[in-house]
Amino acid sequence: MSSITDPPESTFRLSMLINDTRYRSLTFQAIAAIVIALAFWYLGNNLIQNLRAAGLNISFSFLDSVSGYDINQTLIAYDSQSTHASAAIVGILNTLLVAVLACVTATFFGVIAGVLRLSNNWLVGKLMAFYVEIFRNIPVLIWIIIIFTIMTNVMPAPRDFRGDSPEASMLFDAFAFTNRGVYIPAPIWGAGSLVVVLTFVASIVGIFAFRRYATKLLFDTGRLLPTFWPSVGLFFVPVILMHFIMGQPITLDYPALSGFNFSGGTQLGGPLIALWFALSIYTGAFIAENVRAGIQAVSRGQTEAAAALGMRPGRIMSLVVLPQALRVIIPPLISQYLNITKNSSLAIAVGYADVTATLGGITLNQTGRAIECILLLMLFYLTISLTISGVMNVYNNAMKLKER
Repeated sequence: MSSITDPPESTFRLSMLINDTRYRSLTFQAIAAIVIALAFWYLGNNLIQNLRAAGLNISFSFLDSVSGYDINQTLIAYDSQSTHASAAIVGILNTLLVAVLACVTATFFGVIAGVLRLSNNWLVGKLMAFYVEIFRNIPVLIWIIIIFTIMTNVMPAPRDFRGDSPEASMLFDAFAFTNRGVYIPAPIWGAGSLVVVLTFVASIVGIFAFRRYATKLLFDTGRLLPTFWPSVGLFFVPVILMHFIMGQPITLDYPALSGFNFSGGTQLGGPLIALWFALSIYTGAFIAENVRAGIQAVSRGQTEAAAALGMRPGRIMSLVVLPQALRVIIPPLISQYLNITKNSSLAIAVGYADVTATLGGITLNQTGRAIECILLLMLFYLTISLTISGVMNVYNNAMKLKER
């Protein structure tokens, strides 16, 4: 009677790194990593030798020196006696400001246009198609210049050359629209403001929690809870009540005409508005196509089945179609958000002081530290791009269809 014995273990040989499929992929990856590392070492060493031959060195000490230039719009305290590091931070914040604003409004425009482009109304569908084809086929730089030119040439001046009467278009005596920008009321934070702000944040969290609970209840039991008016109530009522309970700690500073310009309030400069609006409508046209493709990727049987259950078209779109379309919409949407962030570097065309204009423009020209400034610029855009990609990929994984 024969017995079955285990085969003898094979000894490791160098040839297995190429011939054995267990090790072949690791071998090629190791070789590629070594080649890339050597290439970077060669380029870095070549750069250092050339700088040494020219009597130069890589140093970031220039960031501590006085910048010597003003910036027209800042989110933090800054003047011409601040350092180049402060100027770079101002530019970074300005870049993040326009990127966040443009991502939000571009998503809004894109979703609305993408849904309406599939409307059964012929006129609405053609208007949305016209919007998409016009705006996405003209370079965004041209839109930036067009909008900025309209703002500076069409909008009225705060006061005419005689100084007799204000010509600014005022809305509700609180908003001023001029060729220098838009002036809006600015909040004044008093004692107890933090409690009101935290209440507002808690209300936002509560809205998301309630809507998530309503969706779960619908899927589990089929019971449909109203979400619109409860969400509106959660958004306004708690913060208004807390505002009065704390003695109205938050007041508003309204813009007022003083001399030849407005004082008080917050100014949204023409360059910021032009860049923000141009990036929004341009990228929104691409997002609209992503939304349209995602909706059309959902089987028509899903819509027909929901309609057979008596659901209204709005409910069908929000509860059935869009949740399934997100798996198609989100991946290209990530690319559009990255494009907005990178296209914001065109701000220099209209004089908006983003990080490219400050660190990669004025600071570079004043200090002559081109390599250091470009390296910092590359690091910033790489960091923000990887952050956006990582956050959106987490959201994309959460939105994937999960089989039971």
